[in-house]
This record gives sequence, structure tokens and C-alpha cells, in this order.
Amino acid sequence: MQGIDFVKGHGTENDFVVLPDPDGKLELTPERVRALCDRRRGLGADGVLRVVRAAEVEDAPSDVDSDAWFMDYRNADGSIAEMCGNGVRVFVAYLREAGMAGTEFVVGTRAGNRPVVAHEDGMVTVHMGPARIFGRSTATIGGEAFTGIAVDVGNPHLACLVDDPAALDLAVPPGYDPALFPHGVNVEFSHRFAPDAIRMRVHERGVGETRSCGTGTVAAVAAMLHETGDGIGRSTVDIPGGQVTVEITEDGSTLTGPAVLVARGRLDPVWWSAY
Repeated sequence: MQGIDFVKGHGTENDFVVLPDPDGKLELTPERVRALCDRRRGLGADGVLRVVRAAEVEDAPSDVDSDAWFMDYRNADGSIAEMCGNGVRVFVAYLREAGMAGTEFVVGTRAGNRPVVAHEDGMVTVHMGPARIFGRSTATIGGEAFTGIAVDVGNPHLACLVDDPAALDLAVPPGYDPALFPHGVNVEFSHRFAPDAIRMRVHERGVGETRSCGTGTVAAVAAMLHETGDGIGRSTVDIPGGQVTVEITEDGSTLTGPAVLVARGRLDPVWWSAY
């Protein structure tokens, strides 16, 4: 083994290790993913994106074309996740840079097909599918409860509207209702400071607080529009890692934001084999 090629990138500072694996040969054990994402013993990241054909992924949805590029996404704790909006943008940036895709194509994910558009200015628009409201619940931090709206964006979210997201301590995972969220939940805390602009922080399941969460921004805007009775609309979302734009439509949603490739290299085969 000569080593494992990798690329490091981020979408609004939500960072990922990209592992090109067109032939489906790499084995991503949970321990190996945890080591890769560890910021001391590995490369450091919020998650891992394996670039593979859908035909090589056992649990790829049936509606995803077998020849499509599939984003095999793993959280930093080694768990498998359905979808990652920031990850898709980085995934697209890698495929474009590697000459493996054009400007408009479809990325396969465990949440289904995600059409994407790569813009000349480096921004990427992802068609995120519907943001489905499926209830209300609460998240607790330090014994204080915050009311939120449950939103499915291909993965589960609890979007809470608060007065000041910056004042919250997200070092510890927020408490939530496991009956409503049996597989865990991403929790957003957002504040609407203008008619078409919100600020947001997020605690991602399997990761912790991150600088950004693409599906979380969609969930937060969908929740805000649900609360105001608008239902559809467009909003910018300021997160600690930057800004994205979300549009909620009658039949779906889009997320537009930057994608940055930071570095590339090769993982030592001895290190890889240790996990």
C-alpha cells in the first residue's frame, strides 16, 4: 500500500476529510473515522466524505443511479449519517477540481438524490429536497428548556428560536426527547434579526457544536417561516463559520454557500493500518 490519498476542505468552516474511492476499496471502520477526525492523532475534521460510486454502497437508496457519485458521509464519532449540506458542497468542489463532474449534476446520498449547481464564483447550490415539519419538542441546556420545531431535511433537526444564540453553552449536548428522535437529533438555536436574515448556532449529533451545519440552516429557516405563517421564502443565515442562503419553496429547498478545498496529501499506510 502506497498510502491513502485525501483532500481537506470546508463549507463555512464545517470541515471534512475527503477520501477518493472510485473503486470502493477503502474500509471505513468507526475507529478509523474517529482517528481521521481527531485533531491531535489524525487530520482533524467534523466528518469524512468518501467519494464512491453508488453501486459500491450497500445501503444506497434504490432511487439513486448506480453510476452516480455517492457521498458516503460519516460523523466525527464514526457513525453513518444520511445527509450533510455543507459536506455536499465540499464533495462537489472536489469532483469539479478533479475533473470528475461538470457544473450541474446529481449527488447520491443516503437521503436520496441531491441535484447541485457549481457556480463560477466558487459558490455551490444544493437542492436539499423538502424540509418537512413533523412536530414540536424541547431541547434542554443546563436545566433550561427551549421550545423547538422538529424538521426532517433527510436527517432529523430540532430548530429552536431564541433571543441570543451566543449566550448559550453548547459544550454539552442538549437534552432532547428520544421518543421523537430515536436516532439522535441536530439542534439549532437561531434568532431572526431581520425579515430575511437569522443568526444560528448548532449542536450536531455525533460531532458537537460545529461552525456550520447545512441541513441545520435549512431546518432553521423552515422553522422560522413556519412560525411566521409564511411557509415559503428566502433568508440568509449567519453561522459562526460564515453565511449561506436558504430558500424554502412549495416543493423543496435550496442551500447556497461557499466550498473551499484547503489541502491534499497522502495518509501513511502504517497509520491507516493501525485503525
